[in-house]
Amino acid sequence: MVFARRALPEDAPEVLRLRQVMIDAVRPGPPPGVRAGTPEWHAEALEPLRRRLADKDGDFAAFVVDHPDRPGALASLAAGQIEYRIGGADNPHGLNGYVFSVATDPAARRRGYSRACMEAVISWFREQGCGRVDLNASAEGEPLYASLGFVRKPDPSMRLPLRSA
Repeated sequence: MVFARRALPEDAPEVLRLRQVMIDAVRPGPPPGVRAGTPEWHAEALEPLRRRLADKDGDFAAFVVDHPDRPGALASLAAGQIEYRIGGADNPHGLNGYVFSVATDPAARRRGYSRACMEAVISWFREQGCGRVDLNASAEGEPLYASLGFVRKPDPSMRLPLRSA
């Protein structure tokens, strides 16, 4: 059985490394205005991530599996955020979970690590009282998510970037 644990502040560098694995898998090349190469944003993201990982009562959690072959490294990650939206008939309390940054180290794939992380983050959402969980699925990840009960929905979402690169 694979054990996923809640990520700790000291896991932050590895969480960022796995986030980069996910980003590289879904988006070829850097975003517009960002130069290719080493992700310089990691240095800026490290301390805010450590603070969020330290806040056990907050609305953010990441669940990880330790790498079996590399002490101190992580094999897999699933991160989630709870948002409040005004309730509706299908979710009166208005708590919504959002899963993002699901990634497995390329050398540790096909061992059930992402499934263990996803099951842990879904359990956390349930414990927090979320009425539903959303995520954006890559083609590679969709079979896992479907096996956990996720279904496709029509998505009319749009985005406005507020910070220029």
